[in-house]
Amino acid sequence: MHDSTTMLAERFTSERLVLRRPEPADATAIYERYAASEAVTRYLSWPRHRSIDDTRAFLAFADTAWAQWHAGPLLIEERETGLLVGSTGVAFQTPYRVDTGYVLAEDAWGQGYASEALAAVLAALAGTTVWRVEAFCHPEHAASTSVLEKAGFELDGRLRRHTVFPNLAPEPQDVFVYSRILW
Repeated sequence: MHDSTTMLAERFTSERLVLRRPEPADATAIYERYAASEAVTRYLSWPRHRSIDDTRAFLAFADTAWAQWHAGPLLIEERETGLLVGSTGVAFQTPYRVDTGYVLAEDAWGQGYASEALAAVLAALAGTTVWRVEAFCHPEHAASTSVLEKAGFELDGRLRRHTVFPNLAPEPQDVFVYSRILW
């Protein structure tokens, strides 16, 4: 049932993963596992972290999002080992529409973690005010389009010269817009 709750749990699990709100103590692991990696951040809409201070700025951003919307970035960890494998989450655009995305450490690629984390986020949105989940993806990022399509997202279209992917080029690039309707 749809209700007026916009709160996302700060911690929840899937079969192999724990998804949880980031904490200041996570800065080094985030920086070292994925945020400073040129390969990992290639197709992302945020710049690769050049120092731990960039990661601390991300954590401050995450706290602000959680304070405003009771939702925001989530870290992805393996349930068995506690190893940080990446990040996902939601960003509210309105009380009924969120953006989502994901990033995984390079050694976590190809193991189904992105699909599992995205499915867990969608399940966690059940019973909230969210009707529409959107994801933006660089047209050349085939692995990401595959994850979105497996999760039931549909391609809404291509926005030309829409998004800067700072790790590719300084000018806006085309972007695919995917969506999944929950209700």
